[in-house]
Amino acid sequence: MTPATLLAAGTGLAADQKSAEVTDWAARVGWVVGLALFVALVYWLMREGWKWRGTLQGDLPELPSAPDDPGPARLSMSGRYHGSTTAGQWLDRIVAHGLGTRSRVELTLTDAGLDVVRPGAADFFVPAAQLREARLDKGIAGKVLTEGGLLVVTWAHGERLIDSGFRSDHAAEHNEWVDVINSMINTNSTEGAER
Repeated sequence: MTPATLLAAGTGLAADQKSAEVTDWAARVGWVVGLALFVALVYWLMREGWKWRGTLQGDLPELPSAPDDPGPARLSMSGRYHGSTTAGQWLDRIVAHGLGTRSRVELTLTDAGLDVVRPGAADFFVPAAQLREARLDKGIAGKVLTEGGLLVVTWAHGERLIDSGFRSDHAAEHNEWVDVINSMINTNSTEGAER
């Protein structure tokens, strides 16, 4: 084959081939911007819903703070605070005063009550007279665990009963917490009835 024949054959092959599709960058950028705007809108709506829920719960009084000398610790625990709900309604999250904010937690139980210290969120204190019940449960708004994987403490605040959910770093501690808190509640109610 002569070079002229090869050139003619190569030109014919090139004419038969189709060039690759060119990416339409304007359409791709449009989709990315549209998706980003949609995500931003959903986030904004969720944030507004959270603020609206806090406004609806505006009648909840300020959270008590720990006394200067609460006494010696009966129990202490490190773990996670998973939120608070209206007692008996595990999906009705309470967000007022930062009670809806999940965080690490250091719990300390004294004769004065339950001290809840939350790094990065508002601390609060539940006086012993306001404690109503402690139990093991499997879930609270936004968190579901195995049966008995969550320590739930029911307490009175204002005119509401509130369930607060905690999970210890060592789940075996939960049973002791339930026993001691319920024992405290029974002792306090018996003393109150005798007076």
